[in-house]
Amino acid sequence: MSNSPSPLWGGSGRGSLRVGVLGATGIAGQQVLAALERHPWFTVAAVGASQNSAGKLLGHALRDPSGGSRWFADGRLDPSLLSLPCLTDAQLLAQPVDLVFSAVSKEVAQVWEPQFAERVPVISTASAFRYEPDVPILIPGINDAHAEALHDQRRRRGWRGFIAPIPNCTTTGLVVSLKPLHDAFGVRTVMMTSLQAVSGAGRQGGVLALDVIDNVIPFIPGEEEKVERETKKILGPWDEPASFAVSCTCTRVNVKDGHLETVFVGTERPADAAAATAAMEAFGIDGLKGLPSAPERLLRVEHDPFRPQPRRDRDAGDGMTVTVGRIRDEPALKGVKYVVLSHNTKLGAGKGAVLLAEWLTREGYIVSPA
Repeated sequence: MSNSPSPLWGGSGRGSLRVGVLGATGIAGQQVLAALERHPWFTVAAVGASQNSAGKLLGHALRDPSGGSRWFADGRLDPSLLSLPCLTDAQLLAQPVDLVFSAVSKEVAQVWEPQFAERVPVISTASAFRYEPDVPILIPGINDAHAEALHDQRRRRGWRGFIAPIPNCTTTGLVVSLKPLHDAFGVRTVMMTSLQAVSGAGRQGGVLALDVIDNVIPFIPGEEEKVERETKKILGPWDEPASFAVSCTCTRVNVKDGHLETVFVGTERPADAAAATAAMEAFGIDGLKGLPSAPERLLRVEHDPFRPQPRRDRDAGDGMTVTVGRIRDEPALKGVKYVVLSHNTKLGAGKGAVLLAEWLTREGYIVSPA
């Protein structure tokens, strides 16, 4: 991919992009808003919410009837954002925005994301279009070349914009850790068990406190299938899933934030713990330098055998760094095994979506209209 690909829609250069956030009052939307706070490239110009919140100021919509706050993301929103009116999806569609972050359910995304993409780029946290053949699942620094598929998506669908989803939050940490191993040794088999934080379940219809205290929930509906499918799509060549096998067991544990995963990897070429450690430590992110949300390292290796731990390591790189530890030889699969941790509500959600938008802007896929 060239450093300056032709833009997918009108305009020239990067100015301050006017951003709309679809699903702003939900937990995923709140995470996007938190990541956009005082952003140097993007200005939140409009927010969309459900019919229950439509017509209210965002600050009022983020309070329950008793006056208690319904803001669950980190930090506090700037008063200028709290004073934005909550629009219906149709009203947001009519706003003069340059880019939309979609943080809604799969069902809502299926209806509205294509309508927005007819006009402007859509960066999505939803799974609605992840598995479409012309929709890449992008992690900057991991599968950058797949972004070229956005040109085909636009042409096939007759859109001026596009839909670019981020992966499932559990997929993200796994894929980042596998990338240097796949490049250096070739991945043949992946087996993974996740210990996922309760924040990944959301606030409604999620895990009740009494379910998870002193307990582990051994099933997360749909999660294993997503991780297995997305990992192969991201790490394979475009339009062809990776040929290696992926098998997962996903569980929910009594941790606030941070998805921990135990990973067992069989490799095509000989790899031991020392070689795998060297490959991971050498993995750089030169292509992310200069992006406001990028960490100094996307992947770091922790040599303390008791790390990574969610409470101690999830905020590495302000929640944007994936931490790997306990790298060992794996004799059963003829490869290596390790533990990996990533922040599910930052890199795996709102801030990861903002990082993708930054990369697409820097690369010329998203530009300010003339």
